Amino acid sequence: MNSPDALTAPRQTSVGQRFTSRWRRDLIFFVIAAIVIAADQYTKWLVREHVPLYTTWNHSLGFIKIVHVVNSGAAFGILQGQTPFLIITSVLGLAAIVVYYVYPPMDHGLIRVALGMQLGGALGNLIDRVRVGEVTDFINVGRFPTFNVADSSITVSIIAVLIFFALQETEKKDHGGGDAAPIAITDASPASGDAAMDAGTHRTGDD
Repeated sequence: MNSPDALTAPRQTSVGQRFTSRWRRDLIFFVIAAIVIAADQYTKWLVREHVPLYTTWNHSLGFIKIVHVVNSGAAFGILQGQTPFLIITSVLGLAAIVVYYVYPPMDHGLIRVALGMQLGGALGNLIDRVRVGEVTDFINVGRFPTFNVADSSITVSIIAVLIFFALQETEKKDHGGGDAAPIAITDASPASGDAAMDAGTHRTGDD
């Protein structure tokens, strides 16, 4: 026979159970990641096929230029020639995203979207590094280092998460400062209070 403690103790769920129970609610996470990967790989393929290496596309896009370059480093040209190190750090980053996906649950839709963008961007560049040893970059804006769809997806998602948490902290401070403490609600109703006062009056009259 099971003891009362065994019946009331919370059941421990495995990582696999967490995934299967939440995949419907967090479907947007996987959809966003897939869209980013597809857009990143397709645009890189277009550039490799139609723009010769180290040349600029003839058609103008305003202040944005399409320049075909390759990058053996990290985002925006840093850590050049460190492909093995970047592959390892990319895998660790992907593991961190998965861990954050599981613990704690992504209760806010913006966090699901942002993490999906980070996952898609990290996988997009990781595919290039594993397949050819370098990443194709092609978006050039002024003096800013040339980047790609994966880089921009990761950057936008990080900015979105930072803004989200900053707003959350501001909201907590606003609610925590100067607000009156909530009044405890008891089981006694106004009617019962009036009845008690009447009983006290009658008792005084009898004395």
